[in-house]
Amino acid sequence: MPHNDMPWWRWRTNVRSALHMLSDPVFQQERWAAGVPGYGDVTDAVYRLVEDTWLDNWSAEKYIGTVFRDAEEAALVDAAVLRVLRILHQVGADAPAGAYFQHPGWPEAVQAAREAHVRLAVADGDSPDVPPPTLEQLATALHTF
Repeated sequence: MPHNDMPWWRWRTNVRSALHMLSDPVFQQERWAAGVPGYGDVTDAVYRLVEDTWLDNWSAEKYIGTVFRDAEEAALVDAAVLRVLRILHQVGADAPAGAYFQHPGWPEAVQAAREAHVRLAVADGDSPDVPPPTLEQLATALHTF
């Protein structure tokens, strides 16, 4: 199922992009830790996860049927958001990537993001294992339709 069948598919696309980057430790080391341009940083991904949706203020359940397909997707996204935001607040929004990666809760946050990412990708008919798109590719996708 394509992601653009959802009423608020652009929000879904941003959430998926963030979860994808937050869920992939190899990507994090090869792109974020290495400072490779084009992907933003950890803080950018966190903000993309919560910016339009306000998932830092309320549950993803609010968006079932618009951004998320069902309660399972919403619950997995909520779990990822809570773990990632807890770390963001502890290390600081301007912290370097390494501060996130060294946080004792980071492996759990990555796992929660992975579970949510896989669920959303599969529901949209996409492979969860392809590399994340660049922010430029994401912007192009958001303005295509």
